Amino acid sequence: MKRSIMIWSVTFFLTLAFLVWQKVSGPTYEVRFNETVAGAQASGELLRTHSINGDMPVTVHAPDIGVTAEVQWRRYPTKEDWQILPMVRDGELLRAELPRQKMAGKLEYHVHVTKDGQTVQVPPQEAAVARYKGDVPPMILISHVTCMIVGMFFSTACGLTALLGGRSSLRRLSELTFLFLLMGGCILGPIVQKYAFDAYWTGWPFGGDWTDNKLAIGALVWLVAGLRCRPSLPGKPAGKWWAVAAMVVIFVVYGIPHSIHGSTLDYQTGEHIQALARSLGLPVG
Repeated sequence: MKRSIMIWSVTFFLTLAFLVWQKVSGPTYEVRFNETVAGAQASGELLRTHSINGDMPVTVHAPDIGVTAEVQWRRYPTKEDWQILPMVRDGELLRAELPRQKMAGKLEYHVHVTKDGQTVQVPPQEAAVARYKGDVPPMILISHVTCMIVGMFFSTACGLTALLGGRSSLRRLSELTFLFLLMGGCILGPIVQKYAFDAYWTGWPFGGDWTDNKLAIGALVWLVAGLRCRPSLPGKPAGKWWAVAAMVVIFVVYGIPHSIHGSTLDYQTGEHIQALARSLGLPVG
């Protein structure tokens, strides 16, 4: 009994930890800042994802009326000249809007906050990159995310049960894991992708989208593990180490930031590509 409580407790906290990691590590997580310029505070969050149905707001909270700001931006990945967009004061906020883009279109931008001749650049080095996407119906998105969370949960529970000798059935847990990963990653995932970027699948063999590829690998590994976890003899569970290995694979899959190297609009060709060029040091336009 104590062992089962320990397994399910560890499963819960490990799943929660990976969900938090996925949230804060991905390229869609906001760039938060809190800077001091000539004694004045300036803070805010720079968006890195937005709907194609509107311009993207950029805001800076700066109560000191002596603080001004501007947005330096250009389309990504290109070598176009940077454009400057002054921010307009609205009470304690400075506001601007970056123009809407097509599906998978990206803009990279900095905010320059100034007071009394002193300027701070946010982010200080590499620009924030925002990607535009189509709107996904809430129920489809919620179902997709829920299935992926539950799949992670059962994967961890099955692997820990195999590793620590819990009483739960490896066969039942492995089948539930595969079912939820299949539904969330390989069925609902492509539907979400279609709404967001007008393509059902941009992973192998059609492209290099890491999110699509890692979800497919996770489901495939658990398909094999589930088959191996079927009892070879009455009352004797098989596939113990397959379950442990599959759990580790899912840890690796969920450890890769979500949406990294995802669909990107090539402004020269109008096609969707996977943005590997900059990370590999290749020309981007």
